[in-house]
Amino acid sequence: MKQAALVVALLLPAVAAAQRFPDATELLANVRLRQSQQEIDLRGQLRQDAKIVPFHLVQNGPVVRYIFTNPDETLQVRIGVNDSRLDEIKRSGSEKITQLNEPVRGVAITYEDLALKFLYWPNAHVIGADFIRTRNCWKIQLQAPGGDSQYGSILLWVDKDNGALMRMEGYDSAGKMIKRFEVVSAQKSKTAGI
Repeated sequence: MKQAALVVALLLPAVAAAQRFPDATELLANVRLRQSQQEIDLRGQLRQDAKIVPFHLVQNGPVVRYIFTNPDETLQVRIGVNDSRLDEIKRSGSEKITQLNEPVRGVAITYEDLALKFLYWPNAHVIGADFIRTRNCWKIQLQAPGGDSQYGSILLWVDKDNGALMRMEGYDSAGKMIKRFEVVSAQKSKTAGI
């Protein structure tokens, strides 16, 4: 009888630990908040097969700008509390991008991906924890709210310490993975003073 009690006692902490996941809605709200508070200036690349598209990313709080050259194009994401907005910045002003499922610069990343619309999806659940490139992350499953998205669901890995988005896997409505993005590295830009 003591052995059975010991086995049950050993299993209870494991069950309790599995139930200690944070609330996904609060976690995503915190990710949006942390994303909107960053000051970033870095160079990056969109890569797909042999195609490499360099860009300059500048973020001042809730405004993120992706600056491309050849041809010149600036995309601006405004991260809000309840939604995000993606605009193309032109000399004549800004214009909201409405065709979110279109690819950016001929790679798999779409305007929807850059707009981070999935961070606002209401049906989300933390389903575990995992390590991505040595970073301890929460693994969140998100269900698309309707037919506007190219995705049926998304798995998202969020760094537990800083709320950074480390990996995203997008699935179609049949559950087949159609995209996977992962932060490989980030390098801050250096500016020289005169």
